[in-house]
Amino acid sequence: MSDENTTIAELKQVVDRFVSEREWHTFHNPKNLAMSLSIEAAELMEHFQWLTQDEADAVIGQAENRDEIGEEIADCLAYLLSLANVMNLDLDQTLRQKMVKNAAKYPVETSRGVARPNPSGESSV
Repeated sequence: MSDENTTIAELKQVVDRFVSEREWHTFHNPKNLAMSLSIEAAELMEHFQWLTQDEADAVIGQAENRDEIGEEIADCLAYLLSLANVMNLDLDQTLRQKMVKNAAKYPVETSRGVARPNPSGESSV
């Protein structure tokens, strides 16, 4: 399987099956899942903390580091998918709606090549 031929629904099912087999649904509520996602994202950030861009590029160029970073990304994705399962969110629809909002918030004409906070403090990237 690969990204090219795996659906989001299939990935959501993989995560749900894993959670179900362990009887973890009781613990998988939006609060706990959001907190767990944040923890996993922090673990992902640790791989790059204090590195220059050149050093970060070197880290991802090494197979062992790339595998470890991939595992952290997979952990983040698993929690995102589990959260979507619990909230009964259609991720395709949700992402597409958000991208429409982002396109209005960050018009190409004023946002191309710009990485600075918008007036609300959110990153433009």
